[in-house]
Amino acid sequence: MSGELFAFLHAMIGGRPVEIAAFFLGIANITLLVRRSVWNYPFGIVMVSLYAWVFYGAKLYSDALLQIFFFVVQCYGWAHWLTRRDTQGLVIVERISARAAVASALAAVAGTAALGGVMATYTDASFPFWDASVAVLSVIAQIMLARRLLENWLVWVAVDITAIGLYWTKGLYPTAVLYLMFLIIASIGYFNWRRAYQRGEAAA
Repeated sequence: MSGELFAFLHAMIGGRPVEIAAFFLGIANITLLVRRSVWNYPFGIVMVSLYAWVFYGAKLYSDALLQIFFFVVQCYGWAHWLTRRDTQGLVIVERISARAAVASALAAVAGTAALGGVMATYTDASFPFWDASVAVLSVIAQIMLARRLLENWLVWVAVDITAIGLYWTKGLYPTAVLYLMFLIIASIGYFNWRRAYQRGEAAA
């Protein structure tokens, strides 16, 4: 039994310091996001930089490209949040419009089909459509997050559920565990942000 435990822990941790570092940066990032703290962004910027390397090595090319996009949006979100804070220094929450929600759903379907098709045709990507769905939904969620929309957390829940299976299947065990934790924290984040929105609406 101890030998099996050692083998499992070695598979989880051994030989992957970059992934482990990204794991802990991700925990710090999303914890600060839930608290609506603008200081989530320095952690997020370093995290996505490390994950670009991890996903490229795993031939998850959609996810590797996604990290470049995340880097840009993290910088945008940091600047945007700095100008949209309440008297306590916490970001002000807004809601998505019905038209924008429908447009986002259609973009998710079309984007997954297009990106997955390209990766399946022109690369040796693993699970190209599965990987593409994680990438496209993450793009939508990250844009919504940068714009301080409450519903970003619901999209992140969908991302996390999809990603857990993909990363575990690819043997990226620390990352799969990270996304399991993201799933739990995203659920907490939704309710925390909803309460903040309701308080702001009542104050207005």
